[in-house]
Amino acid sequence: MALTMQQRAKMSLGIQYGILVVVVLALAIFIDWGNIVDKFFNPKIIAQQFPLVITTALKNTIIYTALGFVFAMLLGNILALMKISSVAPYRWIATAYIEFFRGVPALLVFIAFGFGIPAAFSINLNTYVTVMLALGIVESAYIAETLRAGLQAVPKGQYEAARSLGMSHSRAMFTIVVPQAMRIILPPLTNEIIIMTKDSSLIYLLGLSAVQFELALFGKNAIAAPSAGLTPLVVAGACYLVITLPLGWLARKFESRQAKERKA
Repeated sequence: MALTMQQRAKMSLGIQYGILVVVVLALAIFIDWGNIVDKFFNPKIIAQQFPLVITTALKNTIIYTALGFVFAMLLGNILALMKISSVAPYRWIATAYIEFFRGVPALLVFIAFGFGIPAAFSINLNTYVTVMLALGIVESAYIAETLRAGLQAVPKGQYEAARSLGMSHSRAMFTIVVPQAMRIILPPLTNEIIIMTKDSSLIYLLGLSAVQFELALFGKNAIAAPSAGLTPLVVAGACYLVITLPLGWLARKFESRQAKERKA
């Protein structure tokens, strides 16, 4: 007797659950959980990471990300406005910049600002300036495209109405169009902050002192301690989640609010 579509769906679901149960039981039986806990979640090693992982590594990661984000937002806004400008050379410059920095690895940019530019021009850039420029320049290319999409999503009638009321082009853009575009781009912009938080780990290339360590470098150095295992990396990863999970939740809230506004 042929099975109905609903019966086939139930059978498929039952098979998937069965496979999941078998896998879980196999893991429970054959994995040495004592060794796993000792290597990944050793309470003694975890205790040794605090409070330094918070007061130094987590704090520095937040500072590096914030500096890069502020610079990226300022530059990204300029690039986005250039990209939609009626002046063709502005569009060409913005397009070339965006395509270049979206196409090259962020690692190369960090190397350039950490070693290349100081050597070529005989200047010294401190750690905070280096990470702000390197991270900000790379991320500004992505933020510029996000902003451009948001600006173009605002109905043209809003801009035209502002102009008809006697506003200049700049005033209409910055008081009418940009605020509305910001509401549209909040979810992808929040995701960009998450990406920047993780990319800030590239600062390890500069050979930081202990007080300048961010989370990834802190974890890398800590696993060299005797019997540390991978526990310091787990602690560093958990600290990253302290930053990224709330941001992810915030992005979903923004998306949910926008969906409700579109339905209204």
